[in-house]
Amino acid sequence: MATNAIRPLANRTALVTGGARRLGRAIALNLADAGANVAITFRDSERDAVSTVHALRNRGVAAFALHCDVTSEASVRSAIPAAIRELRRLDILVNNAGNYETVQFPDITVAQWDAIFASNTRGPFLVTQTALAELKRRKGRVINLGSLGGILPWASHPHYCSSKAALHMLTKVLAKALAPEIAVNCVAPGMIDLADRSADADFFARMAAKTPMLRNGTKEEIAAAVRFFATAPHFITGQIMTVDGGLSLG
Repeated sequence: MATNAIRPLANRTALVTGGARRLGRAIALNLADAGANVAITFRDSERDAVSTVHALRNRGVAAFALHCDVTSEASVRSAIPAAIRELRRLDILVNNAGNYETVQFPDITVAQWDAIFASNTRGPFLVTQTALAELKRRKGRVINLGSLGGILPWASHPHYCSSKAALHMLTKVLAKALAPEIAVNCVAPGMIDLADRSADADFFARMAAKTPMLRNGTKEEIAAAVRFFATAPHFITGQIMTVDGGLSLG
């Protein structure tokens, strides 16, 4: 299928880490709607991964899922080359896999601190490094999933905010280090309503009231921002796009 305005990613391939559910699933589906063949990784969500692959294939693209724990170097070094072999090329890498945790600073253990950095910062580093040769060959793109918490200091999330701030800086460093072959950018979501029944409805209502757009964001809006970087001019690199309805404006 030829590349066109409706399916601008036709004949391209994308790998979305943590793509089985939530934001990762929305991102994978959006890229498939744009025509990309899509591989997703999962750690514990095999059933969700199977469902997402089915939904991707229903969009007329090739799709598959494979197990990968981005906190494990051995897992990354094994899974990412396997994904590239299956895809036969890699044009777009979306580092979405990560963790979120609320812990007050005096209570954070070293294990909790290390675990958050392992998933949110070291994981994208490992995956990108492992995919580097193929991304250079294809003059590809890396899109990291940061956070408003990497920009604003949330007192109840010291380790999470620090890990995402580090990912934002990694994005900028890689944009310089991997140019001109690879464009590297980052989407930083604000408060996103994932329609999770276990979520604190009162908290989300308060955050919506503080947001200039008077609502929280949706996973589809984050996916659209990722798609922008996937299809934008290759000259755009090193950018942190905050998608927060203006919440960061104060």
